[in-house]
Parts: sequence; structure tokens; C-alpha cells
Amino acid sequence: MSTQTQGTPPDSSSPRSSSGTAGSTTSTSTGADQPVGRGFLGRLLSAQAMQIFFVLFFIVVLFGALAPEAFLTFGNFRNIATNVSILSIIAMGMTFVIITAGIDLSVGAVLVFSGVMAAITMSAMGGEGWLVSFVGLLVALASGLFWGVFNGVLIAKAKIPPLIVTLGSLGIALGLAQILTGGIDRRDAPTVLVDTVGFGRIFGQIPVLTVIALVVILFCAVLLHRTRFGRHTFAIGSNPEAALRAGINVDRHLIMVYGMTGLFAGFAGLLNLAFFQSTTIAGQSTANLNAIAAVVIGGTSLFGGIGTIGGTVVGVFIPSVLQNGFVILRVQPFWQQAVVGAVLIAAVYVDQARRSAAVNGRGGNPSPLVRWFRGSRERSQQ
Repeated sequence: MSTQTQGTPPDSSSPRSSSGTAGSTTSTSTGADQPVGRGFLGRLLSAQAMQIFFVLFFIVVLFGALAPEAFLTFGNFRNIATNVSILSIIAMGMTFVIITAGIDLSVGAVLVFSGVMAAITMSAMGGEGWLVSFVGLLVALASGLFWGVFNGVLIAKAKIPPLIVTLGSLGIALGLAQILTGGIDRRDAPTVLVDTVGFGRIFGQIPVLTVIALVVILFCAVLLHRTRFGRHTFAIGSNPEAALRAGINVDRHLIMVYGMTGLFAGFAGLLNLAFFQSTTIAGQSTANLNAIAAVVIGGTSLFGGIGTIGGTVVGVFIPSVLQNGFVILRVQPFWQQAVVGAVLIAAVYVDQARRSAAVNGRGGNPSPLVRWFRGSRERSQQ
């Protein structure tokens, strides 16, 4: 059994696969349903990440119908993509952590701390030029990596619950950032960094921040879904004891996962400094919760073993699109929080329902989209 846990690829049809699909549906469904359930399209339509995508699509269509001239424009979509770029980088690392059945509440504070360390270093070096910017990048990455490894060692070796470790790291990192700055934001971003990365555009249209975020997303997608590192991440989240018996060094892998999450948070800290031209000490208090919400809304299970990078990307966009649409329609922004909270609860409920169905051997009920597809297929055969 342990060997199967280790070797199960992220896109397998097992109940614990990364797609979030209860794969046992194919083996327990009726003969008429089996071709659809086993086919690529059937698996695609029943994947939770795809269902969340249709939620996002519905939101876009709704706002597009209500305010087509203001919402359905290239400039507006570009603004949305820019706004989610930094958060999506943090959410990438959070996806790996939550797949291992962990949590990281410190990413927002690590982002701030890394930005502060980079700003102080760049200011001491003169504050301008590409060399100064590059050193600032290295300092931000090193700062984030330090906190990530710190969290990972305490979680993996000291066996302290991730919630407690990262909550403590949140307080320490944010406190140190405030001590180093006296509670006043530093504005020491080099002009070349601001102009090229913060507000730079490729071909005059595509934000550099969005391109950077896309590169990180593609890297994480390959890492999670096409490498041994990703398979081990799923195995540990599914059953850490079985993963250990299968020969996976669970402690080392957890340290690497939390280290990578800290590294991404440090990188986001420099991008945040370049975009806002400030360390935004008080402006990242909810970055950790926003990242967690995006990952869970995207279909990653809080219980571990299930998740996709694509789902997280969709989960990142939903709150941003809601906020953008409400602003255009002049709706109070408080409604955004209420709607995102409702979607988050619904996502967790769906995850628990799928897990319960998989445990009971029922495979869960097919989604409405799958039922519609099956009905259309049967009617076409009559």
C-alpha cells in the first residue's frame, strides 16, 4: 500500500489524486457511465478545479453583462492580472504546503521582512542601479528562505504543529521588520527596479509583474505535476506514514516545501517593494489569509493529498475579479468579503463531501456539468 501511495501520480484517478476527483466513480458507476467517467473530458468536467473555473467564468460573464463598456476591456483585465501577480506567487508556495496537510500563516510577515531587509541593504549600497537591485533580490530571497527553513525544521524535526510554528514566525518576522524600520515604511526601491519591474510593460502592454508571476506558475505546475518532488508532496499529504515506509525522507521534504514557500514570499517581498515603492508594513496583514483562501477555493484539500496549480490560479482570480466588478458597479466593497467567504465555505464543504464519499466507497455524486454532459450524450444516442 505504501508503494502505491508513493507512485501515484498527481493526475491519477485515485480518490486522493491532485485533481480532487473521486476516481472510484469510474469503477463503481454503471456501464453506461463508464466511458464518460473514464474519458479525458469526463475527468476534466468532474475535476473540482474545473468546476471552480466555471464559477470564475460565470462571475466574468455576469459583470460583463452588467457593465460591458467598463469591465470587458483589455485595460481592465490587465489591471486585474497585475493586482493578483504578487499574491499568486505566494499562493504557489502555499499550494505545496497545504497539499502536505500543513499551513503557513507567516508568508505575509515574511514578505514584509524580506522587503525591509532588501530596502535597507539597497539604501546602504547607494539605492540605485542594477547591481544594487540584484543584491536586493538576493537579500530578499535569502531572508525568505531563512524563515521558510526555520518553519520547516521546527515542524519536521521538533514536531511542533504548523499552525503554532508559523503563527509564531508571523509575530517574530513582523516584529523584527517594525523594529528595523521603527514602524515607518522604507521607500528605498531603486528607480530602475520600479520602472522596469514594478511598472514595466513588455511591448508596452503586458505588465512585467504578470509575466514574472506566469513564469513562477509554470515552474510550479511542472514541479508539482511532472516531477518526483511533486509526487512525494502528494504522497506525504495523503499518508505520511506510508510515504515514510515507501522510502521518502518526509522530514527533509517538508523542510524543502516550507523553504520554497519562504523563498517565494521573499521574492514577492522585493516585487511588492518595486510595485508599491514601499515596504507596506501595515498593508500585508491579510496576505496569508488571502493566499490560503485562494488555494482552498481552487480545490486544494486542507486535509492534504489533493490540489492543483491551475485550481490555485483560478482561486486567486475570483476575489480580485469580484473586487474589480464591485468597484465598477459601485457596490460596497464589504460584499466582496461576504461573497468570497461564502465561496470558501462552499469549497471546503465540497472537499469534505468528496472525501466522505471516497471513504465510503461511493465515489460521490457527479457534478451538474457531468450529469448534463451524460444526459446530452444519452439523448444523442437515442
